[in-house]
Amino acid sequence: MNTNLFTSLQHGFKGALRMAQTARVVSGAGLGWVLGERPPAPRLIRQTFERLGATYIKLGQFIASSPSFFPAEYVEEFQLCLDQTDPLPYNILENVLRAEFGTKLNNIFADIDSQPLASASIAQVHPATLRSGEDVVIKIQKPGVRDILLTDFNFLYVSARILEHLKPSLSWASLSAIVAEIQKTMMEECDFFREADNIRKFDTFLRQTGNDRVVVPKVYGHASTLRVLTMERLYGAPLTDLNILRQRVSQPEDILITVMNTWFASLMFCDFFHADLHSGNLLVLDDGRIGFIDFGIVGRIAPATWAAMIALMEAIEEGDYQRIAESMLTIGVTKEKINPTQLALDLRKLFGRLDDLDPAENEINSMMLEIIALGERYGLHFPREFTLLLKQFLYFDRYIHILAPDLDIFGDDRLSLLPTG
Repeated sequence: MNTNLFTSLQHGFKGALRMAQTARVVSGAGLGWVLGERPPAPRLIRQTFERLGATYIKLGQFIASSPSFFPAEYVEEFQLCLDQTDPLPYNILENVLRAEFGTKLNNIFADIDSQPLASASIAQVHPATLRSGEDVVIKIQKPGVRDILLTDFNFLYVSARILEHLKPSLSWASLSAIVAEIQKTMMEECDFFREADNIRKFDTFLRQTGNDRVVVPKVYGHASTLRVLTMERLYGAPLTDLNILRQRVSQPEDILITVMNTWFASLMFCDFFHADLHSGNLLVLDDGRIGFIDFGIVGRIAPATWAAMIALMEAIEEGDYQRIAESMLTIGVTKEKINPTQLALDLRKLFGRLDDLDPAENEINSMMLEIIALGERYGLHFPREFTLLLKQFLYFDRYIHILAPDLDIFGDDRLSLLPTG
């Protein structure tokens, strides 16, 4: 049989199986509803997404971080959509390793621990030792993930186009464009060559800026492929583990300042910024340095947009609600004629409530929702990169409350939001 025809038939068969699996999960959720199991719609959809796996988990996370496009109750519910899955048995991942390397694994690794350190929707991470003696972690892509993503997103794209045709008002939110953008991002996450390149570029940025207090894991190219990424194992504690931090550094706030200055500098001097700075991706190493890990999700921003973001944050710090409103109008996109004075008045009311929020992460997410949802009520839509930036600032706000409650992000001379010199 012709090889191309066989491959097409194989992909078609896999696609049909995936569609049948999706139909089974959705119909099961529908049957539960008929039989009286009726949680609120956002929770039902979130639970169904989690049962459907990788594509829908990532879609749920997109909903959680995109309040400009989705109702607040859905955005809040999907904050619970965690990218953590039950681990696959090691023998399944071992088959992936053998297929990728095409050689005996003991030619590359002296030992691979069958117990994973983490298991997410796309990949699973196992500790290992190279034949040359280095401790490493192996990020192994789960089998079939790429085919599942392609099938699911093609279905979602067609569905979005049909919805836009049936309800033209949805074309402003451009559901099909959103799906296409998520698909592009997800396919990039399946390309471990790209993630390895991100790590190397960030390492180059650190060296070029003379930053020796921050490190990224070394990538071992001879032990990496499109679906396998082998990196140096960094031993450390999450940024928010205050007890461990006090054992390693005299001033925990110095660690935070280093993290923030590194990230601010990357916005101007690196091709991208790290777009997932939760505390698990920031490790305080045994020697006091900070490790930035997991470069699967990155963002890119034009210098002009970053300058507008700084103006917005400065206006927030100064309590200048008129400037906050004007900055939001500069960053966002709208077809409406918006009165900045009225927006400023509503912002003043909003920030009066935010002062009483608990800095726990769920409250930080609520804060993000409130700010952007207010703009949404004015017909103001923010670009995806803006929400990624804002999310990182809100992470920083949480870390300040934990590590340096007296830190003034705009008044402290140790912090540099914009490069000088």
